Amino acid sequence: MAALLADDESELLGRPSRLTAIDVVDWWSGIDLEHNSWMFEEAGRPVAVGWLESHGPIGFHVGVVAQGAKSCGLGGKLVDLGESRAAAVGAARAHTFTPAADRAAAELFESRGYREVRRFYDMAIELTEPVTPPSLPDGLAIETFVEEDARVFHDALDEAFQDHWEHHPPPFEQWWEQKQAAPGYDPTLWFLIRDGDEVAATVRNEPERNGGGYVGGIGVRRPWRGRGLAKALLLHTFAEFQRRGQMRVTLGVDAENPTGATELYERIGMHVEMESVVFEKALA
Repeated sequence: MAALLADDESELLGRPSRLTAIDVVDWWSGIDLEHNSWMFEEAGRPVAVGWLESHGPIGFHVGVVAQGAKSCGLGGKLVDLGESRAAAVGAARAHTFTPAADRAAAELFESRGYREVRRFYDMAIELTEPVTPPSLPDGLAIETFVEEDARVFHDALDEAFQDHWEHHPPPFEQWWEQKQAAPGYDPTLWFLIRDGDEVAATVRNEPERNGGGYVGGIGVRRPWRGRGLAKALLLHTFAEFQRRGQMRVTLGVDAENPTGATELYERIGMHVEMESVVFEKALA
């Protein structure tokens, strides 16, 4: 599956894809593959793949058709399967996405009654120079996560994401079980900033995604915003990846993030590698 997806991405973006099996395993770690995934084969090789994630009222379905197998109706079949499973799990709306460069996929979704609702960026940085140590307001310091902090870490990140578009978090117990079981779980790459007894900001990183270190989630609670905490956590993250010999770091961000995250990431040297478009359709 990783080879199929990487070939398609390379063709769309005009550059070699960095996507690997590690990325696919991570995407699938919370999926009911038995009931919510589909693969089409021809002559013993996969030519299309799709799956569904359930997020509260939203069924998020993904589908990719291999290069050389497009324009044969497989894309439409993947959309039909995704919608039917989304309806079966009780979703009120179906979401799907495509790289902005894939106009054929966008036209397919629009012909099926979908409309564009959001855009996201994949951003990256190559750490070619030593990372400057971060500075923090007096009395604050960056700590490495310990498992005793799991609930307060989750609660702080969840609160920070209350402003995020379509934030539908799982309960703590489900979240914690999934994170511990995920292939990228490395708690030595999770960091937090505490102000007295309060967790003010958190960042959860993964050792390898998209050809480099990955920032899986970063958030600052409202009372502590505007004080440089997100920048400090990112610079600390970059320095730790650099110390481990990982010179590339990526993350995903909502293009309309209300906290100005995209601008922060650009100021510290990150750039947009890919733009994705999310489409939505109401389900009967």
